[in-house]
Amino acid sequence: MNETHPSKKTIIYSAAAPAPVGPYSQAVQAGGWLFVAGQIPLDPDTGVIVGADDIGMQTEQVMANLGAILTAAGTDWSQVVKTTVFLANLDDFAAMNQVYARYFSEATAPARACVEVSRLPKGVKVEIDCIALTGPSL
Repeated sequence: MNETHPSKKTIIYSAAAPAPVGPYSQAVQAGGWLFVAGQIPLDPDTGVIVGADDIGMQTEQVMANLGAILTAAGTDWSQVVKTTVFLANLDDFAAMNQVYARYFSEATAPARACVEVSRLPKGVKVEIDCIALTGPSL
């Protein structure tokens, strides 16, 4: 359930994205901002990793998961102001970026950081989080 109060945080949940597997929320809305937890390529229905060793397929699932959470919060890709991309191998940057670019135009793309990390949950190749504008002013 998404309850909104201007001075409180609201926990956002979407059944169309993987359920949290620890003490964190899919997203938190506060003060007109939405903070979306890092998403990995888990199928929300089966809990199975999508894409095995295919960075493109994995990125598609990550973006689908993020999109479901944005929708649940009443916002969309056009309101994303910041993303962080975590890659297990920076050699996957071009393939990840090819999928990522379909969600954002160069003219209005959010700020982004992309880093290589030594390991990601469940051995996946990519994890992405985001911050978006949300709330009654949209």
